[in-house]
Amino acid sequence: MAKRDFYEILGVAKNAGEEDIKKAYRKLAIKHHPDKNPDDKSAEEKFKEAAEAYEVLSNTEKRQRYDQFGHAGVGSASGNGGGYGGGGMNMEDIFSQFGDIFGGAFGGGSGFGSGGGRRVNRGSNLRIKVKLNLNEVANGVEKKLKVTKHVACSTCKGSGAKNGNYDTCKICHGTGVQTRMQQTILGAMKTQTTCSSCHGEGKTIKDKCNTCHGDGIVRGEEVISVNIPAGVADGMQLSMSGKGNAAPRGGVNGDLLILIEEEEHAELKREGNNLIYHLFISFPDASLGTQVEIPTIDGKVKIKIDPGTQGGKMLRLKGKGISEINGYGKGDLLVDVNVYTPANLTPDERKLMESLKLSKNFQPNLNKKEKSFFDRMKEYFE
Repeated sequence: MAKRDFYEILGVAKNAGEEDIKKAYRKLAIKHHPDKNPDDKSAEEKFKEAAEAYEVLSNTEKRQRYDQFGHAGVGSASGNGGGYGGGGMNMEDIFSQFGDIFGGAFGGGSGFGSGGGRRVNRGSNLRIKVKLNLNEVANGVEKKLKVTKHVACSTCKGSGAKNGNYDTCKICHGTGVQTRMQQTILGAMKTQTTCSSCHGEGKTIKDKCNTCHGDGIVRGEEVISVNIPAGVADGMQLSMSGKGNAAPRGGVNGDLLILIEEEEHAELKREGNNLIYHLFISFPDASLGTQVEIPTIDGKVKIKIDPGTQGGKMLRLKGKGISEINGYGKGDLLVDVNVYTPANLTPDERKLMESLKLSKNFQPNLNKKEKSFFDRMKEYFE
């Protein structure tokens, strides 16, 4: 199922400002929140869909990639996260946004949202470069990448605690926030801040794991399968949700950002979704016509050169270029015909060319004044 436009999901214009996007998301998040719509799968999907749209459009870099390349520029490259449902975002991802959207007091004890006011640890993003040849760009490719990154500690299963033993924080009593009453000129106001004791986690470790020393993460390797769609371009960045660095103590993993590097083809040059091939033919072939073999992405093909073809003529092979990144249409292969002029002639070749030069067919199409000048120059050089 094709994904809906993110601007359409939030109901905002493409030039909408940051506050308009935040306001639109806040409205949809409240309307479709699971707590307000228990056992309503449709509302849950709309809730996740809105969260994915906000996650992209509220981030300047992701929004620029989305505006340029559409869903392919920001969507999952794993091949299994491209549908609805937050593009791989889970409820922890979504609720971690709520501190920015609704403020620290929203849900800090109301039960609205998952985990109350506890902070959700998030792993950092990883960025890697992937080189692709023109054939891989044109047809799409699956790449298996060995990535060195932070992974969850296998000893404590990412908890950071020996035997998984935690204590509820005595300062915030598990909420992850500290509430204070302050007197202002407007009267008493309640404020909430991240708990200074547990740093928003709501719990403290009894005994730290001997392997990760309480962090819950260690350095490791993972082989990740990346499905790169056809039509990507040099400089494009794809993302895989949750495939970045693991978060400390069982939080939300960061993303894997994949930067595309396109290798130059020996014969074909890419311009947008079109391909350019510079064909050189001899003067006799241009005059008499011929058949020549040229390279394409799919292999060699033969094309016809009509008699009297002029240098600089552009032939178009429709649909032999690169696919659009969003799957709509395909570019063409443009053949730039150049007539080759030999630099050194044998004596026999020179005599032949001299005889051709005297033929009317090989004289330029000049007016009387130009022809007079041409004849005088010809006499001078002879």
